[in-house]
Amino acid sequence: MMKILLIGCVQSSAHFLCRLISAGKAPVGVITKSTSSFHSDFVDLGPVSKAAGIPYIHVANVNDEDSVAFIRQCAPDVIYCFGWSQLIKRTVLNIPPKGCVGFHPAALPKNRGRHPLIWALALGLSETASSFFLMDEAADTGALISQERVPITYEDDARTLYDKVLLTAGEQVLRFTNAFETNTVLPLPQTEKGNTWRKRGVLDGQIDWRMSSRAIYNLVRALTRPYPGAHFLKDGQMIKVWKVEETGMEGPENIECGKILSVQSPTDFYVKVYGSVLHVLECEPVSLEKGDYLL
Repeated sequence: MMKILLIGCVQSSAHFLCRLISAGKAPVGVITKSTSSFHSDFVDLGPVSKAAGIPYIHVANVNDEDSVAFIRQCAPDVIYCFGWSQLIKRTVLNIPPKGCVGFHPAALPKNRGRHPLIWALALGLSETASSFFLMDEAADTGALISQERVPITYEDDARTLYDKVLLTAGEQVLRFTNAFETNTVLPLPQTEKGNTWRKRGVLDGQIDWRMSSRAIYNLVRALTRPYPGAHFLKDGQMIKVWKVEETGMEGPENIECGKILSVQSPTDFYVKVYGSVLHVLECEPVSLEKGDYLL
């Protein structure tokens, strides 16, 4: 049986690990993290690995000496690196004879880089993709071994799109694992230049009530759970917003953007935005009254 080593520390990593175990293709080793201040969807793969009898280690850097020694000890035929925010150096890439496989939920070579699901939703894209590739020392540039399109509907948010991608990607992992075992993987080089999405910052998640209702809707659904949430400022306090809806109502033309039109509860209110009225359905509790302004 082909020997797989899996590297990962997020929800998708756990999903793929469980799919491999259930399919009778459990990895011979797992590298994960015990904590992470970086990943909002962090998962320590240690408990799942321990329950399945899979050797595992926690590392801070997958390229350090202890990690390399563990990988050499496991002697994998292939490495699956799914959900790890460090570039893997040549020392590690050269260990498995079949190479290292990376995962990126975007339509490579388009949309390389950071936060692909968040950007796809925030920009209002109608589809993304689940892409697996043979890793090189750059980010998301290796030859594709499997890619499936994933449609994005108006109703999708970060949670539903994340789950849709995982459902598609889980099947891909099993298919190309079988292909590796029969030596029928056909890598397809990324010949197009593509683009690279930048890292998002705190200000990228801040709601400006002068935005259109669609722009705010897209921003909120992009950053809702399992991500950190979009936000607005009230008296210097950051208020997280988890769900909004477009009302379709034209806003009173003589009312400024950011004015509170109606308050249902501390987490539910209507606010004037550019050209229309937006309904905030779920947010952190905030004290508001009709006529207040969100600036």
